[in-house]
Amino acid sequence: MEVSGRIKMIDETKAFGANGFRKREMVVTTDEQYPQHIMIEFTQDKCDLLNNYMAGEPVKVSINLRGREWVNPQGETKYFNSIQGWRIEKMQAEAPAGAPAQQYQQQAPAPQSYDSFQPATNFKEEEHDDLPF
Repeated sequence: MEVSGRIKMIDETKAFGANGFRKREMVVTTDEQYPQHIMIEFTQDKCDLLNNYMAGEPVKVSINLRGREWVNPQGETKYFNSIQGWRIEKMQAEAPAGAPAQQYQQQAPAPQSYDSFQPATNFKEEEHDDLPF
């Protein structure tokens, strides 16, 4: 799965436990009618993927949804979800609404005139055409 939007915040890498489990969180704000602020966590060696990114940059983040079950000391079962990032890419900033997208205008092919097509030489009007129209 993927989440696209602008980086709102990147937290520092934090270490947990005796084994040094590493986790780093970021928030991506989606670009839609009702923007969502999606918190994504990167763990272990994936924490370093965020080193070259800053708040405000448009990105596409590849994610996995994770869920786990936990039984508390009172015997109640609780469920937790997390969103784990495993890849991040910078995206091209989109032109503001109403501004012409010049990169697309430059790439559009020039229209061809009818004179540039060769006439059909093997056409016979008396051949039967089985098209229904």
